[in-house]
Amino acid sequence: MTTTPANRFRYGRTSTQEEVNFKESAASGEHLTPIPVTLQTARAFVAWTHGHLPPTQRAMFAIGVAIEDGTLVGVAIAGRPVARSFDDGFTAEVARLATDGAANACSALLGAAWRAARAMGYRRLTTYTLATEPGTSLRAAGLRRVAERPARSGWNTPSRPQPVHGADGVARVLWEITASFPGEGCAR
Repeated sequence: MTTTPANRFRYGRTSTQEEVNFKESAASGEHLTPIPVTLQTARAFVAWTHGHLPPTQRAMFAIGVAIEDGTLVGVAIAGRPVARSFDDGFTAEVARLATDGAANACSALLGAAWRAARAMGYRRLTTYTLATEPGTSLRAAGLRRVAERPARSGWNTPSRPQPVHGADGVARVLWEITASFPGEGCAR
């Protein structure tokens, strides 16, 4: 089956495996609804649509957004933070976010991922973008720009060979959204 950017995933299940169909793109501006998706479906969607990174293997949960007819138009995969200093047990990281270009899908996914993370007890959600991306969807979902990370050569070292990823050698921006809980940082 060939796919083009004009196609979309169709969310559904059969009794033996997850069913992923494609169809022509619907008109933009449709109502978006958060839906549960399996990690397998989310990884397939990322492989099909993400511009510069492969699907992530590390994940705690995945969430999708669909239009009224059930067509999956975007997914977010969240997991433990890559940076060890952020892995405090209360921080989750959106490792991949991919859409087919549907209007407001990124903001809807980030908002849904934050609500899901909060429901699981997380107090902070982080993600990274390329420095060349404006971050409009992240701001709309309530995230704030925290830091700029310079380009790095990657994780590949002679003692630990690693494959080259699409974000190697590219400057990135760290974004976060945090929650305050009773008794924490309450200013009066």
